Amino acid sequence: MTDISKQDNTGNGKKIIQIENLYKDYVLNGKTINVLQNIDVEFIEGEKVAITGKSGAGKSTFMHVLGTLDRPTKGNVTFEGCNVFEKNNKQLATYRNNTIGFVFQFHYLLPDFTAIENVEIPMKIAGLSQAETRQRATDILEQVELGHRLNHKPGELSGGEQQRVAIARALVMNPKILLADEPTGNLDAQTSAGIHDLLENLNTVYNTTLIVVTHNAGLAERMDRTLTMVNGTIS
Repeated sequence: MTDISKQDNTGNGKKIIQIENLYKDYVLNGKTINVLQNIDVEFIEGEKVAITGKSGAGKSTFMHVLGTLDRPTKGNVTFEGCNVFEKNNKQLATYRNNTIGFVFQFHYLLPDFTAIENVEIPMKIAGLSQAETRQRATDILEQVELGHRLNHKPGELSGGEQQRVAIARALVMNPKILLADEPTGNLDAQTSAGIHDLLENLNTVYNTTLIVVTHNAGLAERMDRTLTMVNGTIS
């Protein structure tokens, strides 16, 4: 059963993700390590969910499986009625690029590319035209208040600005799901607050389902509900 710290204000919204009987094991030196165990949880379109828990509880592994970066050992992840892990690796890559945006604690921007070039990457992978790619990248960077930094490389941007570029890159394909793993873990309190405001605003504007792993109590409090992970389970 989920531990909900805030009342879910999404009402009877559309179920977008259903996770059933999810397990993830790793084998290390011949020993099986159970990282995720018997997870059952649902997410509603447009809701904001925080995932909290101590280090080593399995939060990042759960996000990797949810984002299809890693396959589960057992169980189902269903997106809009489709079991995503029935797809082959090529189909999964297309699904990820079109459906999921990722924001990590480290921005993972390409250092030799400008802000706009970094944001264009998912669209180039999807085969969009150069004209559409450039226009959409410009528009989303303006939305995250970086219209004046389009041609700056990551080394010329502050930590908060780099994370805004990463958020713009995550949202430029209009994903239905945004997964954020400690998105402000490396930022100071003031910059973190700005990123929190941005994530919440973009969730409202795009109706993107926002799932955030965080140790930040203030960010968790702004979500519709909080799930707590303990020893690989949602307790």
